[in-house]
Amino acid sequence: MLDELDRELERRKHRFVRYAEDCNIYVRSRQAGQRVMTSVTRFLTRRLKLKVNEAKSAVARPVERKFLGFSFSTNKEPKRRIAPKALLRCKQKIRELTRRTRGISLEQMTKELAAYLRGWKSYFGYCQTPSLLKALDEWIRRRLRCTIWKQWKRGSVRFRKLRQRGVSITLIANTIRSCHGPWRLANSPALSIALPIAYFDSIGLPRLFDDPA
Repeated sequence: MLDELDRELERRKHRFVRYAEDCNIYVRSRQAGQRVMTSVTRFLTRRLKLKVNEAKSAVARPVERKFLGFSFSTNKEPKRRIAPKALLRCKQKIRELTRRTRGISLEQMTKELAAYLRGWKSYFGYCQTPSLLKALDEWIRRRLRCTIWKQWKRGSVRFRKLRQRGVSITLIANTIRSCHGPWRLANSPALSIALPIAYFDSIGLPRLFDDPA
């Protein structure tokens, strides 16, 4: 339906990208943006008889807008980054999949999480800000450590599990007696030793950030 819009923008020699009904048009100034916004809206409503979603339409710098889940960084040489809202939706989905109250095994939880992360990575893995992917990986592992710590529940179980994984008795005692909550302890030395990156690799959790080293 919007092929006619593409032809009209090409005729006007505008630089633009469009996927389905999502379209960004790039101009040199805010004044030009306002002018193009008005004329294109008129074209869509009068020529194509379509309604423009004014709440989602705006004239703004590229770094302030998103397109298909991506936006641009503010670097001197802009990079393609994951839009904040897309990242927020990803974290919310991960929280849902890793809720302890779901009553499923860690194996099943990891299987479902892995399926989601592989699909998410196949799309958003093309971002040009790998530090964000690395930070998200760390957040996911911390989230899982927190879940596992809660599953272990009792002090005796926690002591046994940590000891089996090579944590010293002194460090175990300090961790179990800590007044900090599960989320804080999920980032503690004891749980980092007991549940390292290699552990999550072994249970099939995919990494979003592939370290070339």
